Amino acid sequence: MENMALFWPENWLANRPPCFEGQRLFSRYLTMRDGVQIAIDVHLPGTIEAENDRFPVVVFFTPYYRRMKLKPGAPEGTEDCPNIAIFRSLLLARGYALVAVDVRGSGASFGTRNGLRSPNERGDYLEIVEWINQQPWCKGSIGVTGISYLGAAADFTASWAHPAVKAIVPHSAVWDTWSNQLYPGGVMCRRLVKEYGNLMEALDDDRAEVRSKFPYFKGDYYDGPAPVDEDEDGSILEKALKDHVANFDMADFVHQLTFRDRALHTDPDFTSEIISPYYYANQTADAQTAVYTISGWMDGHYSRGAALRYQWQQNPHKRLMLGAWDHGARTGSSPYHNDKTPQTKALAETLRFFDEYLMGLDTGMSDEAPVHYYTVGEERWKSANEWPPAETNYRTLFFQESHRLGIEPPATKEAFDHYVGDYSCGTGESSRYNRLYAQNVDNYYSDWHDRDKRMLCYTTDVFEKNIEVTGHPIIRLYLTSDTQDCALFVYLEDIDKSGKVHYVTEGVFRALHRRIAEGHTNIPNIGPSHSFLERDARYMTPGECSEITFDLLPTSWLFKAGHRLRIAIALADSDHFSRIPDGVIPTIEVYRNSIQASCIELPIIES
Repeated sequence: MENMALFWPENWLANRPPCFEGQRLFSRYLTMRDGVQIAIDVHLPGTIEAENDRFPVVVFFTPYYRRMKLKPGAPEGTEDCPNIAIFRSLLLARGYALVAVDVRGSGASFGTRNGLRSPNERGDYLEIVEWINQQPWCKGSIGVTGISYLGAAADFTASWAHPAVKAIVPHSAVWDTWSNQLYPGGVMCRRLVKEYGNLMEALDDDRAEVRSKFPYFKGDYYDGPAPVDEDEDGSILEKALKDHVANFDMADFVHQLTFRDRALHTDPDFTSEIISPYYYANQTADAQTAVYTISGWMDGHYSRGAALRYQWQQNPHKRLMLGAWDHGARTGSSPYHNDKTPQTKALAETLRFFDEYLMGLDTGMSDEAPVHYYTVGEERWKSANEWPPAETNYRTLFFQESHRLGIEPPATKEAFDHYVGDYSCGTGESSRYNRLYAQNVDNYYSDWHDRDKRMLCYTTDVFEKNIEVTGHPIIRLYLTSDTQDCALFVYLEDIDKSGKVHYVTEGVFRALHRRIAEGHTNIPNIGPSHSFLERDARYMTPGECSEITFDLLPTSWLFKAGHRLRIAIALADSDHFSRIPDGVIPTIEVYRNSIQASCIELPIIES
C-alpha cells in the first residue's frame, strides 16, 4: 500500500481541455433481429462536419430516457439529457462521439421489457455495437459506461467480446442482480422493489405526475421521452408507448425470484442469473476488454458487487476505485469531510481510462497500482495492488459478558445473551439505500446515534491507538431462535470520544441460507460462501444452536485512538427490508462461550 497523495485525476481533467465546441445530434430507429425498433441518439463532436471525421465512441444503454422532449417555452439551455448529461459534458468536447439508446420497452423504443436487462435486451446491445462499428464516424474503438442500470449494461455488452469494445466503466453497477440488488443476503429489499417499480412504471407509461416525484426526473419543462427525428408529429412515439403497457411489473417479478435459481412462474428458464452480469462473464471478453469498476462505501450493496467484479477479472488492465460516496458518487458520505463534488474524481477517472484505452493516450495509468480507495477518518486516498490490500490481516474480537467486545475468547462453557426482536428497528431515511430509489440524501445516517438502543450491542474498550479497518468484516454468530427462520442485520459502528455513534458499514443475512456451499464460478468468495440456491436452503430447528457466518459490506475506516468499536445486531430493518418471518417476532439467544464463541473478524491494516 502507498499513500495516494498524488492520486489526483482532476489534474488530468484540468490538463485535457475541450477541443470541440457544440455538437451534431441526430436520432433514428434501428431495427433489431426480431423486428423491434430501437431509438438511438448520436452525438458527434463539433458543429461542422470535417472530412474523415472519425471518433472513438462511448455508448449508453438506458431505460431512463436517452433524451427528454421539452415543452414549448423551455428556456434556452434547458438540459434535455439528464441521464447522460454529465458524461456528454465530459466526453463530447474532448473528441468522443456518444450514442445514447432507449433500451427495448422504454423511452421511444418499441418492444416490451420482460425483466431487468433480459437476454433479448442483451442481444440488442451486440447488434447496436455492430451497427456503430460500421458507421463512417466510428474510429473502431468503442467504450460503454453509465451509472447503475447503465453500468450493468456495460458488463452485458462486454460479455459479447465484440472486437471493437475496448473498454468499459461500470459505475455503481451490480455483478449479481439477486444478492447485490433484489435480495441482499437473501432478504428482499422491499422498498427498492416498491419505489423502483413506481419509477419504471412512470417512465415506461410516460406518467408525468408520478415521474415528477423523483428528483432526477423532475423538471417543469420535461414532456416525456423525445421522439426520433423522423417522427415529426410524435405519432410513432405514441405507438411505441402502447408496447410498454405490457412491460413486467417489478413487484410481481421480484416476488417470484425468492432464490437465486428460482424461475418465473411463466418461464422456467428465466431466473435472476440470466439478468446478472456474472452469468455471462467469460475469459474471452475479459482478456480483450479493459474494465474500470467504480463504486463507493455507501453504494447500497453495489460496493460488494464492485469487489466481486474486480476479483473475478484476470485482465491486467482491470482497475477499481472505491470512494467515500454513494450510488453514482452523487454525495460524499464521510462524516468528517463534506465533499460537495465527489462525482468529479469518478468522472475524471472515467475520462482518463477511456483516453488510455480508446484514444490511445499515455495517461500514466500503467505506472499506478490498479486499486484506489478512500479511508474515512484518515480522509486520504490510498492505493493497492489488489483488493482487499495484501497488508490486510484479520483480527478476531469476541462477544463477552456485559456486552463487551474483546480479543480474549470466552472461557465459560455456557453463556448467551437473550434478545427479543423489534420490528420497529430501521435505518432511517438517510441510509445507503435511499439513493437507489432515486432520492436525494445529503447527510448519511445523520440520525444514527440512538438507533442501536433497540439492538443487541457489543462494545470494545477505548482504543489506545489508531486502528484501520479496510476490507470485508466477517461476522460469526452462534445462535438459537424460537422461529425456523429470521433475518439478521449486523452494523459496525464507531463511537467517538464524545460518545457519538457513527455508522460504518453493515451486513444483512437470512438464516435460511447459512449453509456453506459453493456458488457460481464467476462469483468469487469473499469470506464464507453461500450459494443462495433453493437446494442449499436449511430451516433452523427452534432451540437448536446454528452457526451463521457472513461478510459485511466493504469499508475502509480509521478508528482513532480514544474511540470504541461496536457491533449492533437487529432482526429487522423496517425502513427497507421485508420481515422474516412475517407475523411472528423472533427471539434469539446469541452464544458467547468457549465452544460457541460468537465474534467479528476485522480486516486490519497495521500502521
